[in-house]
Order: sequence, then C-alpha cells, then structure tokens
Amino acid sequence: MNKISAYIKIIRPNNFLITFLTVIVASLVSYKGEFPSVKVMIAALTASLTMSAGNIINDIFDLNGDRINHPERSLPSGMISLQYAYIYYFILSAVSLFLSIFISIINIEINLLALFLLYLYSYKLKRIPLIGNLVVSMLTGLVFIYGGIAVNNIYYSIIPAMFASLINLIREIIKDMEDTKGDMQQGIISFPSKFGFKIAKNAIVTLNILLILLIVIPYINGIYGIYYFAVILIFIIPSIVYLLISLMKNDSRENLNKLSFILKLDMVFGLIAVYVGK
Repeated sequence: MNKISAYIKIIRPNNFLITFLTVIVASLVSYKGEFPSVKVMIAALTASLTMSAGNIINDIFDLNGDRINHPERSLPSGMISLQYAYIYYFILSAVSLFLSIFISIINIEINLLALFLLYLYSYKLKRIPLIGNLVVSMLTGLVFIYGGIAVNNIYYSIIPAMFASLINLIREIIKDMEDTKGDMQQGIISFPSKFGFKIAKNAIVTLNILLILLIVIPYINGIYGIYYFAVILIFIIPSIVYLLISLMKNDSRENLNKLSFILKLDMVFGLIAVYVGK
C-alpha cells in the first residue's frame, strides 16, 4: 500500500486533478456548436499525464536537493527507486502521446513540445534564474490553449491562459524562496537566491498588482459577466491581499509553503470564475 501511495504522490495528484479540470473548463468556455465530449476527456487525460511525467522527471533531477528540501517525497524517501521512476516517466509520456493521436495533430505537437520543455526545464532551464520559472508558467497557460484547440476554438481560452501563466509565475518565485537552501547546495541559482528575498518580494508585489488588473479587465470589457466578478471579488482579490501582507511579515519556509498553496487555490477559483462568468 505504501508503494502504491508513493507512485500516486510522485505525480502530484492535486496538480493532476487541477490540470484535468483546467482542460475541461477551457473546452467548456471555448467550444461552439456541438460539444466533443470524448475528445475533451482525452485531452484532459493527456494533459494531466504529461504534467505528471514532468513532475516525475523533475523529481529525478531534483533528487539531491529534495533530500534536503523535501525528504518525505517518494524518491528521496526510497519508496521509489531511480530506475522505476524513469520507467514510470517513459510510460506516462508514451501513453499521453498515443492518446493525443485521437484529438488532433496540433494537440500532438503541443504535447510533444510540452514534454520536451518539461524535460529541458528539469535538466537545465531551472538552473537559470527566472527563465525556468517563465517556462513553467508558459506551460501552465498552454494547458488552457490545449483545451481550446481540442474544441477547435482557442479565442476564449487566451485570457484564462494569461491569468494562469501569471499566477503560476508568482507561485514559482515563492516556491524558489522556499527551496533556496537546498537549491544552492545543488548548484541551482534561482531568482531569490541570486537577487535576494527583498527583490523577489518586490517582484511578487508587482506581479500581483498586474494580476489584479488582468483579472478585472475582462469584466470591465464585458467579456465575462457579474458572476465572474463576484468570484474574483469575494475569493481571489482578498487572498492576494492576504498573501502580500503575510509575505512581507513572514518569509519562513512554513509560511511560504502555505502561500504557495493559497495560490493553487486561487487557480481553482479562477477556473470557477471563468466558467460561471462565460
């Protein structure tokens, strides 16, 4: 049972579910005419499998750092061997690519691009300050585009893609602040470790102000309705304000981990806002 749990944990089941729901919501807000439910479900599954494969290869390359930052994870704890982690990675990647054949050629190409970038990120790009963060954030937004392409209409998926990319960039910087000690011992020079926590915090404040503007503009322009505005006003904006206040007062690993989770919740509320506000 512990082994099964380890194989589930290494793919980040919460991220799997969020990715799955993201593709479905992107498809729901993008489609015109008859809804291609089978294609959308396959698209949701393939995107989730690709992201899961990305989490595995990231843990493989992060093994030494995770022995310090996250010793409880499946690989550093010894619950999964390095060999079986590689096998798991290749199986999920192959299944994802195979299933994407049943969606469209463009979806296959995006899937290949995502797998390549996720590998390149884990192998090299995450060691380049901010570049790795930008790549992961772009891939997060690409999930929305992937869902829009599955229903042959990406127009309405562009705004939520931008929202997702920006909120994920903020989360990436906070996660780098959380993992600074282990990253430096592994030779990874992240944005916070190179420029310091003060500049990283200033960047987070700036990005959050931009985020608030970005999520309000679609309502002002009439792209989304009053229910969209209600969700962002009640849930997302207050959580952003809380995050900024808390970050300035406390930059301990425990608090940074909590703030990272809050941003993940904001992603979920963002999905709800876009869906109800269409």
